[in-house]
Amino acid sequence: MRVFALVAIALATVAIGCSNDVQPDHQAEWREVLRHKKSAVASGASVEHKQVYADSVRAFVERHPNHTRAREVWARLQLEFADDLAAAGRYRDAIRFYRVVLEHHPESEHARRGMALAAQRLAVTREQLASLEKGMSQRQVAGILGEPLPGWRVKNRRSEATFEAWYYRTSGGAVAGVYFRNGKVFAAEENSSARLGKL
Repeated sequence: MRVFALVAIALATVAIGCSNDVQPDHQAEWREVLRHKKSAVASGASVEHKQVYADSVRAFVERHPNHTRAREVWARLQLEFADDLAAAGRYRDAIRFYRVVLEHHPESEHARRGMALAAQRLAVTREQLASLEKGMSQRQVAGILGEPLPGWRVKNRRSEATFEAWYYRTSGGAVAGVYFRNGKVFAAEENSSARLGKL
């Protein structure tokens, strides 16, 4: 009888200790976040649906910072947003998001690679410009130099052709230009007074 009492007391003590470690059940709240995800990933989802989902994940993480799955989802969403910013030529904004992810997930190769590439594309080098060739497509140029910053493209349509100029900051502090006729490179210059030789 005495042994049973000691065992019961020990079990009760363990139960009390465990109850202090148990996190509250946030499943109902997390299910609500996932409901927003369904709208965000549906075909034809609007930007607003995606924004509501991202905002709901961020708010959940702020309320429950120890929820591992929510933190992982939030980091993935930030990486996707950073990738989108970089693809649009908004490299400084992309770097900000990559940096935030790395603060919380220093092991993230995705964030490290993305930040390095975005930093590299903030300014183009002479070597990058020299690797351009006549006839290259805009996609090929973007693969070498990245997309120009927003507002750094100028397009003119004439009766015989469409002309477009892409401008980039250079590592030397100048502004380089790449010029397209009907989507193909026909000239480039390292700065306003130095045309690249082979173009």
